[in-house]
Amino acid sequence: MTTAVVGAGTIGLAWAALFAAYGIEVTVTDPREDLDGAVDEALPMLAAGLPGSDAAELRGRIRTTHDLAEAVAGARLVQENGPENLEFKQRLFADIARHAPADALLATSSSGIVASAIAERLPDEAAARLLVAHPFNPPHIVPLVEIVPGARTTEKTVETAIAFYRSLGKTPVRLRKELPGFAANRLQGAVLQEAIHLVLSGVVDAEELDTVMKASLGGRYAAVGPFESFHLGGGPGGIRHMMQHLGPGLAEGWRRLGHPELDAAAVATLVRQTEAAYGSGPEAYRQRAALRDRKQLALDAALRRTENDRIN
Repeated sequence: MTTAVVGAGTIGLAWAALFAAYGIEVTVTDPREDLDGAVDEALPMLAAGLPGSDAAELRGRIRTTHDLAEAVAGARLVQENGPENLEFKQRLFADIARHAPADALLATSSSGIVASAIAERLPDEAAARLLVAHPFNPPHIVPLVEIVPGARTTEKTVETAIAFYRSLGKTPVRLRKELPGFAANRLQGAVLQEAIHLVLSGVVDAEELDTVMKASLGGRYAAVGPFESFHLGGGPGGIRHMMQHLGPGLAEGWRRLGHPELDAAAVATLVRQTEAAYGSGPEAYRQRAALRDRKQLALDAALRRTENDRIN
């Protein structure tokens, strides 16, 4: 199988490494002048998050070109990772659809723009093959891929996409409705909104907020999601008991959640505290990202072992 990755930013390069790790030939295209250098620089860290792979092996399956038409000409799947701008994506997919094979799956990594809007100006045959395949960063490690079809996306396209990402060890989840931000980012946004409110209100600082999350909800929600957690919290009575006794209080609590304004002073506070806790600049980024990836891999491996033990 051959794939094309359009856009060589953080997400695009991670997709390219993941595809290559599964034996797929990849062509990466981007107008950036340092395209080859960007691939070469990123691969060692990306390979570290893909057990059993090394940078040289991955590089052997990845070629680069600045020519979009050349990149997508023989691709069975095109993974687009361009800027989050509707007009840009509409123009880009018009070009992709002109040059890619007539049966190629067209996927966007968009984190919030729905497929129906991106495909609005495309002919039916191209719109039928276009959907959102939104990863959670970093996409070569975090399992989730949100599969969000547009109004004209065919069921065959959805099924093909789900099977493809599942074959890469991902966890595809199909959303039944289109909405901006999809599901995971809307959940993340809700948590981040209150996290920022708590920090700006002086309840905790940024590092302490992270500690609170890691030592409570983060670990819990990695093991069980919000609904299962709530269900178990009700004991034998489950979620029915929880809703009867805590439901009114929950609704009242939601009205007290913060709505912080991200003005210049607020941003300065958040940046100062976060950089003080975790550093800044390329070297700090590489170290913290590598640590994040090792933790994520260890967590995923432990969860898989536990689930396998339950099944066996």
